[in-house]
Amino acid sequence: MRREDEIAVKITKEIIVKFIEVGRLSLSSFSDAWDQIHEKVRRSFSSGPEGPQEE
Repeated sequence: MRREDEIAVKITKEIIVKFIEVGRLSLSSFSDAWDQIHEKVRRSFSSGPEGPQEE
């Protein structure tokens, strides 16, 4: 696993945990939320000053 992927998983996990703690996310919607948040976090690594780069 690349370093960026490992960091993205850790960041996504922290965001998901916080959302669950504050009641913004239920366990029933965990899978969809994980996919959406993880994709946004991953894309943030390829973002430059102009915004996300096309893949």
